Amino acid sequence: MRGWWREIAGLVLPVACGGCGRPRTELCPKCARALTGTAPRRVRPEPEPAGLPAVHAAAPYADAVREVLLAHKERGALALAGPLGGALAGAVEAAAGALAGSGDGPLLLVPVPSSRRSVRARGHDPTRRIALAAAGRLRRAGRDVRVVPVLRQRRYVADQAGLGARGRLANLSGALEVVPGGARLLAAGTVVLVDDLMTTGASLAEAARALGAVQLSFISEIPHGLAAASAQHGFEQRAAAVIASSPASFEINRNSSRSWIVAGGER
Repeated sequence: MRGWWREIAGLVLPVACGGCGRPRTELCPKCARALTGTAPRRVRPEPEPAGLPAVHAAAPYADAVREVLLAHKERGALALAGPLGGALAGAVEAAAGALAGSGDGPLLLVPVPSSRRSVRARGHDPTRRIALAAAGRLRRAGRDVRVVPVLRQRRYVADQAGLGARGRLANLSGALEVVPGGARLLAAGTVVLVDDLMTTGASLAEAARALGAVQLSFISEIPHGLAAASAQHGFEQRAAAVIASSPASFEINRNSSRSWIVAGGER
């Protein structure tokens, strides 16, 4: 019965695959495999910004993966949050698995925030929506996972389109902060920063800096002993997971002088 109603809905409100445009399906099997068909791996941009945490990505940002991300982010194909969340969940598992002591406490997914104007223009916050989908997938697999949206923009950030690596770093420097009370939430488990896409790494590096900025002030308020040691350990465990990163970043080529800038990277 459910399949029959989907067929009727497809006739009345035609849909197309977000990756290749195949009619009457939100995501075809081939494009779904492009998202999750390979094991997530460590990626690095070139040049790598200072303070960038270890980043794991599910797939290279190209072809069907690029189209699916843009369909969800810019064209409001909200149903794609589910499969995108599944891809992000795999990257989160890889990122958390690379952390020492990541089994202590819940896994805390901290989305890199979008600007208010971007959320208004798009009608939704794509990274937060995907993070929630990823958390749901991980909980069904038995993980203790929470989405903790404690980061916010503290000042105006210009449109990132057209900016190079240095320009993006300058544009985002000091732009993020942890909301009041956020530090206590972060101390409760292992933090993994999450985003839909890594280009130059500027957004993730700034997010990691903002988390570190609250570390010392928070720990100084805790009595010395086990609680303080546990909180410090939690803050020190920094990792990040994204759905996609540039093909070049998968190569981890430290000798390359090229810097890849890809579409869709504005927060």
